Amino acid sequence: MNSQSHLVFVWSRYLRLFHWLNVITITFLLAIGLIIFNAKALGVSVEGKILLKTIHVLIGYVFSANLLFRIVLGFFGKGYERWHKTLPFAKNFTKELAEFKQNPHKKYKGHNPLGKLMVGALLLAMFIQMITGLVIAGTDIYYPPLGQYFAKSIAIDNSKLELIKPYSKENIDEQAYASMREIRQPFITTHVYTFYTLLFLIPLHIIGVIIGERKERTGLVSSMINGYKYLPKEDK
Repeated sequence: MNSQSHLVFVWSRYLRLFHWLNVITITFLLAIGLIIFNAKALGVSVEGKILLKTIHVLIGYVFSANLLFRIVLGFFGKGYERWHKTLPFAKNFTKELAEFKQNPHKKYKGHNPLGKLMVGALLLAMFIQMITGLVIAGTDIYYPPLGQYFAKSIAIDNSKLELIKPYSKENIDEQAYASMREIRQPFITTHVYTFYTLLFLIPLHIIGVIIGERKERTGLVSSMINGYKYLPKEDK
């Protein structure tokens, strides 16, 4: 970096923790999700599919807790943890975007306007995946927070809920089960399409980071590890 730049602390430890835990959980969720989608072609047994779904849901809990932590941080955190500095909702965002188009090499302490749009799109997709995933977990393998509710809704005898298991018809009212499947279908469709949306957005995000690193030369990648960016001395 040139002598006109200095290190400026930008990303807090909480943001960096969220980011990397998010990277890890989403990577596993996408990988396991792809296997589940192609289970028949891959010759995965029923028991194997149940195991994969269980692991998917357990990792999903970590992903959900991490995302909820980030949402709360956006309202009550400090600096660039706050939503008005992270998402494209600020009143001056349109002006900021116009300035970016005129000067794409401008260095930003936080996200540049395109970065804010990408973060907004990714967070929205992740939130949709969290909600739909929790519903699917409850209707598919009867896991919390909705598993008990759905199990009771399809049970012939509510005193024997332990008999209701994935891919089993024991103690299940067929008509109630069919109704539950109808309720869950829109959630599955949304989950699948948002899954493919993430498969599109994530590589686009990585490409954007690489381009941003080359244009801005602020240590964009390393800043998500140590929290510091190289910025012009007038940017304080």
